[in-house]
Amino acid sequence: MLYLVVSTPRPERPSDLAKTRQSFWPWMAKYEASGVCRHIYARVGRGAVAIFDVESNEALHHILNEWADIIPAHFDTYPLVDVEAAKRMLASQVTAKK
Repeated sequence: MLYLVVSTPRPERPSDLAKTRQSFWPWMAKYEASGVCRHIYARVGRGAVAIFDVESNEALHHILNEWADIIPAHFDTYPLVDVEAAKRMLASQVTAKK
């Protein structure tokens, strides 16, 4: 299951959490190495955007709770559809309409 996650950190001063925030990228690297995190980018200013490929909602829930322990944040999550799956769905709609 693919998800786009947009994090918006709480409004604390970034410098107050600098030491804790340093652990974020090494922590995320394990998810990148395993292929669970397909992409991650820092947002201009604060926050990050990531695409996760997880087995279940519970797996994503676990990751986001770990993330919030490192950097307390609000998370907007968006389920995604793989491009090939979207193409197949469109093709089946065209076929069904004939």
